[in-house]
Amino acid sequence: MADYETYKLGNFKLKSGGEIPDAFIAYKTLGDPSLPAIIYPTWYSGLIADNLWLIGPDKTLDPSKYYIIILALFGNSQSSSPSNTPSLRPFPEVLFYDNVRAQHEVVTKHLGIKHARAVLGWSMGAGQTYQWMTQYPDFMDIGVPFCGSAKTSLHNQVFLEGVKSALYAAKGTSSAGVSKPDVDTANAQGARLKSYTGFSDENAKIGLKALGRVYAGWGFSQAFYREKLYQTAPLLGFKDLDDFLVNFWEAWALSKDPENMLVMAHTWQAGDCSQQEPYNGDFNKAMQGIKAKALVLPTKTDLYFPPEDSEIEVEAMRPGVGTLKVFPSIWGHWAGGPGQSTEDVKWLDENLKEFFANN
Repeated sequence: MADYETYKLGNFKLKSGGEIPDAFIAYKTLGDPSLPAIIYPTWYSGLIADNLWLIGPDKTLDPSKYYIIILALFGNSQSSSPSNTPSLRPFPEVLFYDNVRAQHEVVTKHLGIKHARAVLGWSMGAGQTYQWMTQYPDFMDIGVPFCGSAKTSLHNQVFLEGVKSALYAAKGTSSAGVSKPDVDTANAQGARLKSYTGFSDENAKIGLKALGRVYAGWGFSQAFYREKLYQTAPLLGFKDLDDFLVNFWEAWALSKDPENMLVMAHTWQAGDCSQQEPYNGDFNKAMQGIKAKALVLPTKTDLYFPPEDSEIEVEAMRPGVGTLKVFPSIWGHWAGGPGQSTEDVKWLDENLKEFFANN
C-alpha cells in the first residue's frame, strides 16, 4: 500500500496548450487539518517520502503544530507521470505554473484550506515555492525557497542540457534545444504515438547511469570532493570515489524512469515565475508581486543555484519582503537536502524556527 493519497484532477489542461488526461496529484498530509497549513512540494526525482527528513516533533515542521501537506510534482512517478500513464507519449510539457495550479486545487477544493501559514521547498521545491508566492500571492504568510530559484538561470539551463543529453544519447537522439524535447520528437510533433521512440530497458539503463555521472559533478561542490566527504560523512561512508559514483549516483539514477526524469527536467529548465499574468515576462514585476515574507536560503557552494542569483531575487522584492541567508556549507546543492548533511539540516531548521517565530 502506498503511503500517500491521490487526488483526481480529470482532464487537466496545461499552459502549453497540451493536456494530461485523467490527471492526478499525489500528496501526503501530517498533522491535524485544524492546524496552520504548510505546503511542502517535492524536488527533482524526489518521492513524497524523500521530504520527511525535515519533519518531526524535534523540528520546526512539527505535525503537532502544523498541518503539513507534501505535494508531488508531475513526473515524479506518484503524480501523473510517463511511468504511470504509458499511453501518453510523448508526455506533454509541464511547467511550474501547471504543477502549482494543480496543487492549489488539491489544497483548496479537496483539503479545504483557505490560507497557508507557509510554503517551502528545496531545489525544484524552491522553484514551486516561488511559483506559489507569485501565482497565489495572498495565499501564504511565509515563503522559504532553499537552494532554488524563481527563474532558471542560463548556466543552470546549460547544466540541464547535459542531464537531458545523457538520456537522449542512450536512445540515439539529441536535444533540440533549451526547454525543447529531443530532435526526433520535435520533428514529429503532431504524429504522437506513431513517431515517438521510447527507451528500451537496455537504453534506459545506459542513459540513467550516464545521467547519474553527469549529476555527480554538480550536486556536490569541489570542496566536498577535495575533503573526501563521500568517505567521511556519517551518512555516506563510501570506500572511494568509484564506490561513490556507482553506489550513490548510479544507484540513485537507476531507481528512476528516464521519461519521468525528462518531464521534470523540462519543468525545471523552463522555470520562470514571471511567465504568467499579470507579470508577462517582467521578472522584477514578479518579484515585486510577492507579498509573503520570504526567507531565501542559497548555499555558498551550490554550483547551479549560486547565492548571487538569490541576491538578485531578494533585491528585486519590495523593501522588507525578502531576507537572504546563505548556508555556510561545502556540501554544495546537497546542503539543502535531502538530509544527509546533518549539520546543514540543523542550520536549516534553526533558521526556519527563527523565521517562523518572527514573521
